[in-house]
Amino acid sequence: MTVSRLLEGKVAIVTGGGSGIGRAAALDFARHGAKIGFLDRTPDDAEKVRDEIQSEGGEAIVTATDVSDAAAVEAGIRSVYERFGRIDVVFANAGINGVWTTIEDLDVDDWDETLGINLRGTFLTVKYSIPHLKKNGGSIIITSSINGNRIFNNTGASAYSSSKAGQVAFMKMAALELAPHKIRVNAVCPGAINTHIDDSTIKTKEAEEAAIPVEYPEGSHPLAGKPGKAAQVADLVTYLASDLSSHVTGTDIYVDGAESLL
Repeated sequence: MTVSRLLEGKVAIVTGGGSGIGRAAALDFARHGAKIGFLDRTPDDAEKVRDEIQSEGGEAIVTATDVSDAAAVEAGIRSVYERFGRIDVVFANAGINGVWTTIEDLDVDDWDETLGINLRGTFLTVKYSIPHLKKNGGSIIITSSINGNRIFNNTGASAYSSSKAGQVAFMKMAALELAPHKIRVNAVCPGAINTHIDDSTIKTKEAEEAAIPVEYPEGSHPLAGKPGKAAQVADLVTYLASDLSSHVTGTDIYVDGAESLL
């Protein structure tokens, strides 16, 4: 079956594209005709995805980039533009779970690291993409979360949830500001998804001791009975990147199988 080429001729930047949702979205973008520019602090992982894209006849480049570093983000985005001559889609996906502990026990440096990568990184990625997106219009998609937006019962996740709530507020501000330039800005808010992001979670005993027990009805994932797949989030991201969503902006969309409604 031939896959429709929703992003033919487009150039997409993907941060955190070496694994999980970023990897799934980058592969889907490429299969729909986009050229991919990876900005990733783990370039070895991103290069494996690049090689997979190239093996299928696509084009992609990788730039080692810490998204919390302004100079690195600006240089990385410039390198994508210089290579491909345009930027149409920006998927600001890079993020960590970070340290989960009580507010009293949370180290200031751990707070700064989580907010630095998740929220500052989103701001920098969007900021330095705007001059290029203004030339033809485009789409920005931000990976937020159900945490900090619909659910608040993950004791210890104060830094993470704050960063995710901040991303949604930033998205709405950006959507209105950039609308006259035909740049759409939306956020996806995944629930539990089978990825490796939990590897970046450090949950302390203080958080576990402070947790308030929550009793769910049988099955905490109502729609499918299990966590979602990265590819299911990628389907939504590709829709938001494409002209199929040409009148959708300023919107946070939940992709969690109704998990956050429990």
